[in-house]
Amino acid sequence: MKRGFYGIGIYHPKKAVNIGTLWRSAFLYDADFIFTIGQRYPKQASDTVTAYKHIPLWQFVAFKDFIEAMPKDSYLICIEIAEKSKDLRNFIHPERAIYLLGAEDNGIPKEILEGHTTIQIPENKPISMNVAVAGSIILYDRFIKNI
Repeated sequence: MKRGFYGIGIYHPKKAVNIGTLWRSAFLYDADFIFTIGQRYPKQASDTVTAYKHIPLWQFVAFKDFIEAMPKDSYLICIEIAEKSKDLRNFIHPERAIYLLGAEDNGIPKEILEGHTTIQIPENKPISMNVAVAGSIILYDRFIKNI
């Protein structure tokens, strides 16, 4: 029996196609919801499984709106290449998690990162990866560590 819940979202997504791809991955790995902060979601061809019929998308205008709507006793986990980020390989996912990704061009602002757990995906090149790919890796990591 499933315990807890989790969702994943993007802060100011640069390209709407990434939302569709992340939504599809969220559906495949049993996420409970996805969200965006700062941009609306138009229907995308990348959502080939019509995930919107199975997983709700919450849209927030600003980060403060998102924080006010966070479920009780849940944990915000930022996914970002940052100095204090923990390595995903050793990360234990909390039972009630909300994962926040930043857009490829600007990432998550430092004032949001402060006070929240931050993890990063190990890479062998000093460039950021596509946000939907990064989100899919986080979803898979949570899935594989909880089976």
